Amino acid sequence: MLRRLMEYGRRTFGLDEATGRIRDGRTRRRIPTIRMVRSLFLMVCVRIGSLNALSQARSGGFGSRWLGGDVPSADALGDVAATLSLDDLREEAYRQYQVLKRNKAIRPLPGGWLVLVLDGHESGASYLRPASLQRTIPTAKGEKIQFYYRHVAALLLHAGGQVLLDVEPQQPGEDEIAAALRLWERVEGRYPRAFEVVAGDALYMNPGFCRRVRSQGKHFVVVLKNENRDLITDARSLFPLVQPVLWEHQNVRYECWDVSDLTTWTQFGSPVRVVRSRETRSVRRQRTHEVETQTTEWLWATSLPRDRASTLAIVRIGHGRWTIENQGFNELVNEWHADHIYKNHPHAIVALLLMLFLAYNLFHALLTRNLKPALRKTYTPRFLADKIKASFHGAVTLHASARSP
Repeated sequence: MLRRLMEYGRRTFGLDEATGRIRDGRTRRRIPTIRMVRSLFLMVCVRIGSLNALSQARSGGFGSRWLGGDVPSADALGDVAATLSLDDLREEAYRQYQVLKRNKAIRPLPGGWLVLVLDGHESGASYLRPASLQRTIPTAKGEKIQFYYRHVAALLLHAGGQVLLDVEPQQPGEDEIAAALRLWERVEGRYPRAFEVVAGDALYMNPGFCRRVRSQGKHFVVVLKNENRDLITDARSLFPLVQPVLWEHQNVRYECWDVSDLTTWTQFGSPVRVVRSRETRSVRRQRTHEVETQTTEWLWATSLPRDRASTLAIVRIGHGRWTIENQGFNELVNEWHADHIYKNHPHAIVALLLMLFLAYNLFHALLTRNLKPALRKTYTPRFLADKIKASFHGAVTLHASARSP
């Protein structure tokens, strides 16, 4: 299965050429950069959660031939990760997007929209290991300083799934929005036609951020919570005057209200539209086997006018934001070791996250574009990932220094 993944990457995405284009900052290169890059890429593809675990194994067969030699040591790989060109890695992510777009793998959501989802993620929290950010945590033994890293990721949401595009670290002394604005400028400049709408959680209900999005001709859909009380009060006073839209989908009953031209978000300076969705579903409790009815409520603020996006389209875009949590970070953390600190260096962490994005996109492109529908129905993505890992370990031999005498 590993051979199939790598061959698909070579044939479709030019993986051999891509790994040869990524540079590092070393002045003396005892081991060629391409072998370093391919070793790191192989590690994230196989989902090995440690540089030491990779360096202790010597891949035989296809893996050894593709690397061009043995896997370098963990220290060497970590040092190279701290000098890899982030611009080169981001350019390879853009080339992946171009290939997927050209092969018609990226299709608009119902309603014709492509959505850029932005969200922050925290990793590497520790009381001992220094990191870029720190905070004071109250404990039973008094206050302690906790170190951590935080990044903002950009994901392109489309009808066929999602494509991970870029990531930006949050710097000391700034909030998530500051990092998101840097990421936004870079992604919007490199992918100007890739999306029309930006989605985010309640944190992105920020007037400066929303004005920046509108200034580039894009629209926003963000979660509306109690922090914007004037706008919520205004919207709730108008909901009873609006005929709700009703529909059912996947055993969920939706009751939605839609009001436009609200001007009480004075910090933004332009009218906005608010959509409310009350969703009712039946849930069978695992312990008691009793069926319970659950009702949840969502509110979104958006700049999309009603003649361009229906109420249903706003609800779909708003819920699609959870893709970056459920199918983005959740999968990356639980199955791809995205929270593991391979090398405790800010540059290395971003470089390996970008490389992880490339591997994630390649794996999901293989599933959706190369496997037959019957195989996709029979085997889960996790099972196929385990097959890839097993095929790697099946070709592994121990280093001579690790063998028993």
